[in-house]
Amino acid sequence: MKYSKVRRGRFLERPNRFIAYVEIDGIAEKCHVSNTGRCRELFVPGADVILSVSDNPKRSTGYDVVSVYKNGMLVNIDSQAPNKVIIDQIRNIAGFEDIDLIRPEYGYGASRIDLYAEEGDRKILMEIKGVTLEKDGTALFPDAPTERGLKHVKELENSLREGYEAYIMFLIQMKGPGTFSPNYDMHEEFALEVERADRAGVGVLAYDCVVTEDSISLGRQIDIRFGDHS
Repeated sequence: MKYSKVRRGRFLERPNRFIAYVEIDGIAEKCHVSNTGRCRELFVPGADVILSVSDNPKRSTGYDVVSVYKNGMLVNIDSQAPNKVIIDQIRNIAGFEDIDLIRPEYGYGASRIDLYAEEGDRKILMEIKGVTLEKDGTALFPDAPTERGLKHVKELENSLREGYEAYIMFLIQMKGPGTFSPNYDMHEEFALEVERADRAGVGVLAYDCVVTEDSISLGRQIDIRFGDHS
């Protein structure tokens, strides 16, 4: 996935979930933030950020914050990127090389699952979670309680009984962490549900990403560690 035009700026403040003020060429610009997570360890005053330039003249903001530098590591925070990366590159993942149908935003149960795919008789559901939180070399999800995410995991468990293959993909939007863990300290119920799903047969996957200032692409598979309480 590539951004057509980007600018660098300096983060100033984030007055609400959807808006950040960024200094660009000495001017404080109002910018859109698509990631509604807390991102407190990223949005630090003075942090270097990467902005995608919008070409839509009807928008109230001319920029989207897409990446943030954290101690020299570039972290993509674009909430639309994970689905696009997986849909574009799923055939580069072991076990999915021969997928012949992909359908995004698939209605199942009371949810919309991020991806439905087929290969012959295989019916595959995959929920994709973008991961932007890193602590001491471990990527963590979520960075805020997620009742919606909890519901999705339970739906995937239910789908196994109806003949689907089900997967949770934790896409780590950076290159650096060596392991991934559900964030027990932030939302223990979600983390324990992911453990149950794994035992029930839901495939739990974690991949990192190669992130540049104007692109993000699928990286390598990362080890998953369960039971990681602080």
